[in-house]
Amino acid sequence: MIHIEQKTHQLQDGTTVIVLTPTGRLDITTAWQFRLKLQECISKLSRHVVVNLGQVNFIDSSGLTSLVAGMRDADKVKGSFRICNVHPEARLVFEVTMMDSVFEIFETEDDALEGVPRNSMAS
Repeated sequence: MIHIEQKTHQLQDGTTVIVLTPTGRLDITTAWQFRLKLQECISKLSRHVVVNLGQVNFIDSSGLTSLVAGMRDADKVKGSFRICNVHPEARLVFEVTMMDSVFEIFETEDDALEGVPRNSMAS
C-alpha cells in the first residue's frame, strides 16, 4: 500500500488543481495504485495535477512509468502535469534517466501551482 495525500487547490482564475503527495516508495509494488489515483483525479476532478515527491525516498522505473502515464493523461485533456519537491534520493533517478527534461519539475509546491495557469489553456 502507498499512502497518497490529496488536496484540492483553487487558483485565482478558478482553475482547480489537484495536489497529490505520495509517501514512501514509488516502485513496482505501489506504482499501479498511484497510476490509478492519477487516472481517477484527471478524469473526474481536474486535468491539472501537481505531484509533490517530497515524501518519496525511492522511485524505480515502474514509478517513473506511472508518472509518465499521468503526464500523458493530462496532455490528452489539454491539462498540466507538474512535479515538485523531488526528494534528493529520488532526484538522481530523474537525472540518470533524463526524465528531468521530460517533466516540468519545480522546487516547491507553490512554484508548481503558480506555474499551472500560465502554461495551460484556459478552462
